[in-house]
Amino acid sequence: MGGTTYRTVAGRGESAFEVRGSEFIGYVAPAESVDAAESFIAEIEDLHEDATHNVPAYRVQSGRTVPDAADAGNPDVGGFVREWSSDDGEPTSSAGKPALNVLQQRDIENAVAVVTRYYGGTNLGVGGLVRAYSRAVKEAVDEAGVVEERPHRRLAIAVEYDDSGTVRGILESEGVEFDADYGETVGFSVRVPVEETDALCDRLRSATSGRADIEDG
Repeated sequence: MGGTTYRTVAGRGESAFEVRGSEFIGYVAPAESVDAAESFIAEIEDLHEDATHNVPAYRVQSGRTVPDAADAGNPDVGGFVREWSSDDGEPTSSAGKPALNVLQQRDIENAVAVVTRYYGGTNLGVGGLVRAYSRAVKEAVDEAGVVEERPHRRLAIAVEYDDSGTVRGILESEGVEFDADYGETVGFSVRVPVEETDALCDRLRSATSGRADIEDG
């Protein structure tokens, strides 16, 4: 991952154009996990379930300092950034790889892209497909914009109501992003910069005398 910041898309972006009758629609979005990336892919597939192809690609930080056994020998894992793409029925390496290459060449991480194609009746050839799928992602990235971001970690914090005010006050004072769910107990879903995680967890445990249940979320 390198350094204390990384480049990613600022938000969702879209592009659309036609090439010899085929319609191409490009989508990009931030994704801080493989699950988030796959959820976005499923969302676009549902939106365009009648499309000829929905070609996905993503680059997502693994969140680990060393790869685990599942990564051994996996060519899609490099620098602890998970990379994946699919041609979704297009000729081999004519669609998914060009889409992924755009994210690689722009050094964009924690991002997912999907390019939807509605076939227009004219074959474009491998070269034409490579250009079209690359263009769809490039233009969607341009529309979204690129920003420098700090690596973050998500935490799930569960406490009893007696401690909920204390925890909420600490989270607000730290300025971290969080959502609160008030049920039988109180749950906080927190997004915190990686380098600040240990200190925040220590402060929460100290303030609640160890009663706060803190897990990766």
